[in-house]
Amino acid sequence: MGLLARVRKEWFIVGIVLVILSAKLQPSVGVRGGPLKPEITIAYVAVSLIFFNSGLSLKTEELTSALLHVRLHLFVQSFTLVFFPLVVWLLLKVLALTAIDQWLLRGLQTVSCMPPPVSSAVILTKAVGGNELGSSSSVPFSSIFSQLFMTVVVPLVLGQVCRGFFREYLERRKPPFGAVSSVVLLMIIYTTFCDTFSNPNIELDPTSLLLVVLIIFSIQISFMLLTFAFSTRSGSGFSPADTVAIMFCSTHKSLTLGIPMLKIVFEGYEHLSMISVPLLIYHPAQILLGSILVPTIRSWMTSRMPIILLLFAFYIQNCRSVVMAYILNCSTFTLCVQPAPPAGLLHFDQG
Repeated sequence: MGLLARVRKEWFIVGIVLVILSAKLQPSVGVRGGPLKPEITIAYVAVSLIFFNSGLSLKTEELTSALLHVRLHLFVQSFTLVFFPLVVWLLLKVLALTAIDQWLLRGLQTVSCMPPPVSSAVILTKAVGGNELGSSSSVPFSSIFSQLFMTVVVPLVLGQVCRGFFREYLERRKPPFGAVSSVVLLMIIYTTFCDTFSNPNIELDPTSLLLVVLIIFSIQISFMLLTFAFSTRSGSGFSPADTVAIMFCSTHKSLTLGIPMLKIVFEGYEHLSMISVPLLIYHPAQILLGSILVPTIRSWMTSRMPIILLLFAFYIQNCRSVVMAYILNCSTFTLCVQPAPPAGLLHFDQG
């Protein structure tokens, strides 16, 4: 695949880097009270638009058949919403004793509590041939829940209602729902980092960031191997297609839902962008690892080789790609978070 084709395919990740660059160069445009008025256009309009778009694109008729996979869904939801946060919480108890930035650690905890994404997990599951149907705060809680209700629940329900009226049109024209949500999400990320770069008191330790990148890759690889081992053990009752769905859906976290939720829950926090960093790292990491694993897991589904041989094959085929990706992430993010340079020097935050 050529460079241009790769950029087109991964345009959203490229977009994250560009909007953070833009926020670094001209933070006054998207700062609170600035020309974009993000306290209104982002906090209410943009977030509501994302969830209205989600409600409009959600195929209600497919939910009935999906709900029949009760055991599979129970495992996925239990793992991603109970086991995952619990393990990360215990890990952070240890990491809190280190010099890693506390706001990045809080960001890791919020990542662990995020639901799995619909898009990336299902796309990777389909690519392999799996079962896509399986696929502390001072802010007042009353304010959080009321805003969540008005900007998440209401738009989502309205989107579903509208889909009932325009279902045939939507299925015939197939609007780019994913692209619309991604563009709006880039706006949210842009304004978040505008607030950060307008505050000279916020600095991020590059060493902390590199360690967080390593931790995220380690968590994802470990959990994918754990879910694979558990779902393929004797007597698990899961089919190979179920195993694929479990691997991707249990370990992935939603950026589309996560960023708006962080924007609501941590509204007014000057370190909001710092808390968002682990999620911004987690998203491309899960896409990268998932894409690398697709051919190996597809081979496993056809040959059903033992787990040890599968892991060995994965190591031989993809170790270099993973290491190079890790080095690239570390280099990029380190350049992005250096302290503010003298005027006129180009310099940007994490992407």
